[in-house]
Amino acid sequence: MDVRADQVQYNPYRVFTRAEWAALRDDTPMTLTAEEIARMHSMHDRLDIKEVEEIYLPLSRLLSFYVAAAQRLFVAQRHFLGIEDRKMPYIIGVAGSVAVGKSTTARVLQALLARWSPRPKVDLVTTDGFLYPNEVLEREGLMQKKGFPESYDLPALLSFLSDIKAGRRPVRAPVYSHLTYDIIPNEGVEIDRPDILIVEGVNVLQTGRLPRDGKAVPYVSDFFDFSVYIDAEEPILREWYVERFLTLRDTAFRDERSYFNRYAKLSDKEATEKALSLWTTINLVNLEENILPTRPRATLILKKGSDHVIETVSLRRL
Repeated sequence: MDVRADQVQYNPYRVFTRAEWAALRDDTPMTLTAEEIARMHSMHDRLDIKEVEEIYLPLSRLLSFYVAAAQRLFVAQRHFLGIEDRKMPYIIGVAGSVAVGKSTTARVLQALLARWSPRPKVDLVTTDGFLYPNEVLEREGLMQKKGFPESYDLPALLSFLSDIKAGRRPVRAPVYSHLTYDIIPNEGVEIDRPDILIVEGVNVLQTGRLPRDGKAVPYVSDFFDFSVYIDAEEPILREWYVERFLTLRDTAFRDERSYFNRYAKLSDKEATEKALSLWTTINLVNLEENILPTRPRATLILKKGSDHVIETVSLRRL
């Protein structure tokens, strides 16, 4: 995270180089195989055993401390109140720009945490499922702002997280299709009392204007116990977005069912120009106005370089 020299002493984060962070793995065992790791990374993202060993195993170890501490606090509070509430699930948010690799991070964390001993139940949901259907977005003139805060059914997402925290079972989340670029009607995934839930999405750390009357206004991040922001400089994100668009043009976009099938026959020059236009008019605006401003709210920031390798780790001080 960029911090001016005169602000270093006030930095709420401890910043680690890759080597410093890797040393914090200690004796945390590697529980994933090379084949499993190879299946987890998203398009054009980089993930190998070294990245898991040096970045994600130390993070897994840190999270084990956080989860254990939260469990102890829950037991203490239960005793204090004299109640018998069931242990609430630990919720981890994963945020960051389009094309930064949030899905890769979320999947790796899910796999590593699920192999702790004893084996916890770890579920993963993306906020894409809580986007309004295209029919609604078109009616409200929001199709060009898909992924912006106003394009999500926030009451449904908050209700989902509230039910998860309350231990209700099962809780149903809607499903999104990246092929049709829309919510799949009458489909959902059931989340049944996980020990840990990972919630991934571009705007999960988003807040809003506080009310003048001091009334409670819930935000998605209010339900998080820990949050991770995946970071990279804007020119790098733009390059990754264009690379991904060109690859999709030659793969998923060729499917006649694809919402973006009209881009499948574009030349390299045309496709690059289209991708840059979409980035500049939609994704960059969302990044600058809604996503990047939430970075300082994360518990942990993973900063990537142009080769997709995480270069620094910033951990919020307690």
